[in-house]
Amino acid sequence: MTVDNSCTPELFPTNEDPPAGIVFEYPNKDLGVVSYQGLRTMMHAGELVSSVQAPIEPNQFQPASIDLRLGRRAWRVRASFLPGSDASVMDRVRELDDLPEIDLREGAAFESGVVYVVELLESVKLGSGVAGVANPKSSTGRLDVLARLITDAGTAFDRIQPRYEGPLYLEVAPQTFSIVVKQGSRLNQLRFHRGSSPAIPTTTIGGVQDLYEQGQLIKSSGPLLPLRGNLVPVTVDLRGEHTGGVIGYKAKKTTNVIHLEKVGRYDPREFWEKIENRDGRLYLDKGDFYILATREEVGVPPNLAAEMVPYDSSSGEFRVHYAGFFDPGFGWDGCAGGSRAVLEVRSYGVSFMLEHGQTVGWLSYNRLASGPTEKVYGAALASNYQGQTIALAKHFRAWPPTRD
Repeated sequence: MTVDNSCTPELFPTNEDPPAGIVFEYPNKDLGVVSYQGLRTMMHAGELVSSVQAPIEPNQFQPASIDLRLGRRAWRVRASFLPGSDASVMDRVRELDDLPEIDLREGAAFESGVVYVVELLESVKLGSGVAGVANPKSSTGRLDVLARLITDAGTAFDRIQPRYEGPLYLEVAPQTFSIVVKQGSRLNQLRFHRGSSPAIPTTTIGGVQDLYEQGQLIKSSGPLLPLRGNLVPVTVDLRGEHTGGVIGYKAKKTTNVIHLEKVGRYDPREFWEKIENRDGRLYLDKGDFYILATREEVGVPPNLAAEMVPYDSSSGEFRVHYAGFFDPGFGWDGCAGGSRAVLEVRSYGVSFMLEHGQTVGWLSYNRLASGPTEKVYGAALASNYQGQTIALAKHFRAWPPTRD
């Protein structure tokens, strides 16, 4: 199977139907992932709220998600936890925390290997037909920071059940680098599904096979791999043909601290080892953290959102993505092209050998409720990772050129 790259040359207008040849099955146009305009409506309706002292800011709204902000109070706890159906987050914090609360107004260091719980500035009041799903922001995942949403009476991370009304909290567990955060820092993002369970969204689109073959979802230089149901496979690039032979980066052991509010500040050589092509193979050392990229260029049309399946033991004992959500418009301008998916990789249990072109993940595409978003990922939003090949988090400067 080969890809048809004869795509529509420009984004189709957000208030019009898709151009001929791009077919979306919308059995109910009110069901799906809530788009930018829907998120704004939720805010005005009181379903998505924040404190009077820190109202929601316009730039928190993304094409199909909203950035969440850390609040004033944080707690260092002995272990990760879920409250369970009969307890609040603060009930569990009091059981696990013997230390005074941490005030984030002036900033505080979160040490690697330690678990913290932070109250968020936002809270929700959801109806029966709306569920929430959260994930770390791209920059958070690329720093190897585990950031997971928790709710009162919660039995799963990163999930908000329909009809939930109450505060939101974030578990923050830096894995490799210690970080400095403050009130207002944005480590994760939240999206909403209308008419589906938060555990298994059912708002997948029809015609995934056609979109895949038309080059709407990925651009590939080789034959297309078979879908797994409605999941689109992606493979790892270990040749670096588009990056001068650079295939990735491996995190160093360091005591240096990264301030999350400082963009373009740090010399990457103090935190990372550059990895170059080694005959198309890479040995993942157990427990170490790597930044790699897909061979395929990924695209998300404005009618859709995408999520990468973060872990699948059938591919090997490694995880390939912490921040697995792709907003509408990512890597898309009439068809897929120009943006590769960056992989945040850690091998569990045993060391593992990756080979060039090996399948490492699957993309799940979901349609947006009520049609295309009015706001798409890209240059107009100053999106950090549009057009990326393989990129470290935004906190690092460009890698200095090698001197002969």
